[in-house]
Amino acid sequence: MIDFEPTEEQALVTETVRQFAENEIRPQARECDEAAALPREVLDTAHELGLIANGLPEEYGGGGEPSAMLGVLIAEELAWGDVSIALGILSPSLLGVPVARFGTDEQKRRVLGRLTADTFVAGALAITEPRFDSDPFRPQTTAKRDGAEYILDGAKCQVPWLDGGEEVLVVAADDGDPQAFLVPRGAAGIDVEIEKNLGTHALPLAELGLSGVRVPAEARLGGEAGADLREIINRGRVGLSAVAVGMARAGFEASRDYAKERETFGQPIASRQAIAFKIADMAIEIDAARMLLWQAACAIDAGEDATRYAALAYEQAKRTALQVSDDAVQVFGGYGFIRDYLPEMYLRNAGGFISSFEALTLV
Repeated sequence: MIDFEPTEEQALVTETVRQFAENEIRPQARECDEAAALPREVLDTAHELGLIANGLPEEYGGGGEPSAMLGVLIAEELAWGDVSIALGILSPSLLGVPVARFGTDEQKRRVLGRLTADTFVAGALAITEPRFDSDPFRPQTTAKRDGAEYILDGAKCQVPWLDGGEEVLVVAADDGDPQAFLVPRGAAGIDVEIEKNLGTHALPLAELGLSGVRVPAEARLGGEAGADLREIINRGRVGLSAVAVGMARAGFEASRDYAKERETFGQPIASRQAIAFKIADMAIEIDAARMLLWQAACAIDAGEDATRYAALAYEQAKRTALQVSDDAVQVFGGYGFIRDYLPEMYLRNAGGFISSFEALTLV
């Protein structure tokens, strides 16, 4: 028998994160979007809840091994609150999970120790490149060995760039082999330009130019053994799928509630067949995306090759997020385009989210 019910621990964590999203994230979402800034107090509170540290090894201050299924449950609830704030809260995992999975003992002590300390420390992963055929498995950014150092040259874009972060994980081709390198954010040769995008205004995303950036050979993730980039990509796709499902769910619930309250000719518009069918289709597509997402997360936790599942989940999730967000605007009618209502922000965020992370859909 197939059981889709979360475990008692998963249900408890999910409910805690849902309450946090409702009480702490949602009230600030619009203000943060307008101010193009993330609320530091929310990031610190999320850190105190252990939303990232919970999935890091105990010996480095965490709560245990990372569970993809628990991670997607957390990510969906956070994104239901607000996608920009959710991605900010989850940014430490961009460093923490790859280092926990593949880092050397020294890398784990240094990086994971900071991420599980008393204060929130942001993480960053530079994988997408500013070209139409950007492919995470075939980066044009290069890492050339020069004695005891590597020299990195190239360009990256859509890199989360929150204040307070110390390192960025840069994916580059090491003699044709895509590998990841821990690079200090203030290293000589890095040029940073904050992007101006359609959506996710509160989340700073940067374009990086890397020109002769030198890092010690020990900066290569995993040392001589290297890292399994495919697993990193799969975990990224699954995490982003969960964020997309959370976004879509927020748009669906806003539409459903509005349709019950908004009346025309003496009846709620939810009683109109066209509106009722549209809202039903929203729910169907969200549930379908979530099932694909959970399938991919289960494959990761089982140690299977989740590449196909992760790619399918993200394709469906991003399509659903954009379609549901657009449908939410249609349900609200003219009000959907007014900033006093949430659907216009949902649609911008969905469009910006899909554009920003498009390269992660490649296999």
